[in-house]
Amino acid sequence: MSYSVKDILRMEVAPALGCTEPAAIALCVASAKRLLKIEGEPDLIEIWLDPNIYKNGLAVIIPGTEGLFGLDMAAALGFFGGDPDQSLEVLETIDENSIKKSKELIAANKVKVNLLKDQRGIFIRASIIKGKEISEASIEKVHDNITSLKINGKETIITNPDNDSFIVKNQIEDLEKWLKNLAFSNLLKLIDDLDQEDLDFIEKGIHYNIKLADYGLKHGSGMGVGKALDRLVRQKLLAKDMMLASRILTSSAADARMGGIKLPAMSSAGSGNHGLTAVLPICAVADFVESNKQNLLKAIGLSHLVTGFIKAHTGRLSAICGCSVAAGAGATAGITYLMGGDIKHIAGAIKNLTVDLAGVICDGANKGCALKLATAASTAVQSALFSLHGVNVESEDGITGHSTEKTLENIGILSTEGMIETDRTILKIMLEKEFK
Repeated sequence: MSYSVKDILRMEVAPALGCTEPAAIALCVASAKRLLKIEGEPDLIEIWLDPNIYKNGLAVIIPGTEGLFGLDMAAALGFFGGDPDQSLEVLETIDENSIKKSKELIAANKVKVNLLKDQRGIFIRASIIKGKEISEASIEKVHDNITSLKINGKETIITNPDNDSFIVKNQIEDLEKWLKNLAFSNLLKLIDDLDQEDLDFIEKGIHYNIKLADYGLKHGSGMGVGKALDRLVRQKLLAKDMMLASRILTSSAADARMGGIKLPAMSSAGSGNHGLTAVLPICAVADFVESNKQNLLKAIGLSHLVTGFIKAHTGRLSAICGCSVAAGAGATAGITYLMGGDIKHIAGAIKNLTVDLAGVICDGANKGCALKLATAASTAVQSALFSLHGVNVESEDGITGHSTEKTLENIGILSTEGMIETDRTILKIMLEKEFK
């Protein structure tokens, strides 16, 4: 089976409100709640999480809560205020009342979180007990892929099988297998198939992500990385070239998103921060080069394709920072294309970036992600410029392969096999902290 560029965009690119791990937990709980016929406060909410969902959702601020975080909080908010019909924007509907009730439920020890230490791949299961009623929901493989719904132990209909979203999410595993076996040259050819509907959708993603960047730059949300960089420019301590412009734009959006601002991002490969990295550096570079709107949109389309291509090798979540290695590679591919590079230049830029950033770890979603996104954005520009000027990592160097495909295969091995113990160690360190 083969896939079109439209298929890939439908499956890999979507709006997401806040970090996708707490959103996925809230979506799972909200989906389980819908099965209950009894109204009122639950007797118990219990969730089971794979290590990476646990790690990524542990300390990140939940949007619209004025600084609240926690896996238990995400679950409680999903129960009291979540709308499962809004997928990864499930928490758009929370309000002060749902926040108040969530705090009370957690204080009463009625939310239990379990870590499934040996679970591989995305997995969330939620169970809600209310009187004699028990409802359950499960998410697997993809953040919004509901694979099971049960009421009192009896499986119920997940969704209408004629519903496009159901079909799309259950094809993701096949898509990733197809991408892993696709020649890189054939991946690049897919951007020629982008139609006006696709380009309009890509442009919508730009508006989403620029809005986050504008907010972060104006308010200094989160760590305030973007605003600090902009201030340094105004003080003439830094000069604003295309590398710094990409750092400011991308980190400002991450500041807003990781700071819990209630604005959606257009995600890529299941991650909002991936979406920011895949889109915004290219937008920043567009202000410095001769280009047009269609080329910009095609460049961003290519970035989404490359991001998904690399995530198929590395897995959805791992010890390697996907914003750096996957979305950063997508961004450098898009930047190289925007600046007139051919397939050799694009392949060289991706090799440059993956070798440069392969050692960046993922220590969960948090405000510090803005620093990593800033680094990924500027490295994406640098890698493109180097490749366009004949500066490239050679195939015999380090983990680089003789081809783009082999390089990414090596990155995948490093991510899925080589850094398993690193991932466990990161989570161990995080669990030793006290989040209050």
